[in-house]
Amino acid sequence: MQLHDVKSRRSAEDFPRSEHLAAKIAQVAADPVAVPDDTAAMVINRIIDNAAVSAAAVLRRPVTVARRQAQAHPSAPGAAVFGVEGSYSAEWAAWANGTAVRELDFHDTFLAADYSHPGDNIPPLVAVAQQLGVSGADLIRGLATAYEIQVDLVKGICLHEHKIDHVAHLGPSVAAGIGTMLKLDPEVIYQAIGQALHLTTATRQSRKGLISSWKAYAPAWAGKVGIEAVDRAMRGEGAPAPIWEGEDGVIAWLLSGSDHTYQVPLPGPGEAKRAILDTYTKEYSAEYQSQALIDLAKRLRERIGDLSQVATITLHTSHHTHYVIGTGSGDPQKFDPDASRETLDHSVMYIFAVALQDGSWHHERSYAPERAHRPDTIALWRKISTVEDPEWTRRYHSTDPNEKAFGARAEITLRSGEVIADELAIADAHPLGARPFERKQYIGKFTELAEGVVTVGEQERFLAAAEGIAELSGAELHALNIVVEPALLDQAPATPDGIFR
Repeated sequence: MQLHDVKSRRSAEDFPRSEHLAAKIAQVAADPVAVPDDTAAMVINRIIDNAAVSAAAVLRRPVTVARRQAQAHPSAPGAAVFGVEGSYSAEWAAWANGTAVRELDFHDTFLAADYSHPGDNIPPLVAVAQQLGVSGADLIRGLATAYEIQVDLVKGICLHEHKIDHVAHLGPSVAAGIGTMLKLDPEVIYQAIGQALHLTTATRQSRKGLISSWKAYAPAWAGKVGIEAVDRAMRGEGAPAPIWEGEDGVIAWLLSGSDHTYQVPLPGPGEAKRAILDTYTKEYSAEYQSQALIDLAKRLRERIGDLSQVATITLHTSHHTHYVIGTGSGDPQKFDPDASRETLDHSVMYIFAVALQDGSWHHERSYAPERAHRPDTIALWRKISTVEDPEWTRRYHSTDPNEKAFGARAEITLRSGEVIADELAIADAHPLGARPFERKQYIGKFTELAEGVVTVGEQERFLAAAEGIAELSGAELHALNIVVEPALLDQAPATPDGIFR
């Protein structure tokens, strides 16, 4: 990997285009390097993972709205929309499928200087591949690039400290991945990256306070924008430049300003794109920093016994966990039984309380209104607080994978004064955890979440297509879509008509 210094530049400076970060990313995207076997295998795992969480979300209202919007845009040739037959415009298929993937906060994650869910790259790239008849092998190449670029940006550039939403790294990665997949000229990819970044920078209010359905739509929007940016760039249209480094660019006015230099790692010429191997999926439908804490709660509940004897629980954890999903956020909504599912998903106090009581976690039952309103849950929930521990923050940002941690130390004080303490650095499902996810676990997650949603025959057909994706022709890529029984989709919530019919 090569480290690239990235900083704001005055317009009068001599700053050749070849030195722009967007140009360097475009060169990486255009490099026809082979995809390693382990990278290709992990791409397949994540395609299966995305299908799993989409199946679980198919009847939820935001997913239903996005699907109905996409169905108002039929196209031949076109792309597939999850759950239904037909062919639809690629950018709208990406919108619907991206929303389905993101809705339950249940797919893959990468955390470093910033946050990301790199599986959000899959819906837009699959949609474009389906519409243009791209081979399965080229789709894998594009996804390897998309993961690489998003992970590298997340390693090098922190957005959240400036309250910019993490999908600002997703727009450029989608554009770069499509560029690789379509074998576009670096100049076209450069312009598409600039447009995509310019149009996907937004504040983090989507993940603050009373969190709404826009949390699911935000990455779907970035994917849709990435597709449209590539289309315009292919037609010869340009972008603001230099988009990161310009005097009035992203670094100067949205990030750390003219005095700061970021260091972004990128593969060198001929170097394989392997960043997907640094990412990890979720065993539970909850924000990633909750994964290890759910496992920890399950482990602690037997030691505690009678939970009514708990006086206080303090979770010593990283800056991110404390300030984003903990009491450091200052969000009273994180203790509100009437809060939205999206808000409860970002309340580690709620999650830890329910996991302690139930010894398990479920993507629907654990968030049900009647579950959140249980008096004993509310009482326990409000005894939990978080504090930042510098050591957990240091481990969170460590570049050593054997030391990097996303967990916490729990100190539980009973009414008797006894203190029960334990800690867990990484989730059991993490690649270095007690029960790391491999192909068997990805398939198991899919079959569990697809049960009652997708017929067994359709499940088997999809899994065969996904595992054989490298051999699929462009005409066969629609096999990566799953069709749900129409009678089940009839149970989706009714939604008012909008502009699109």
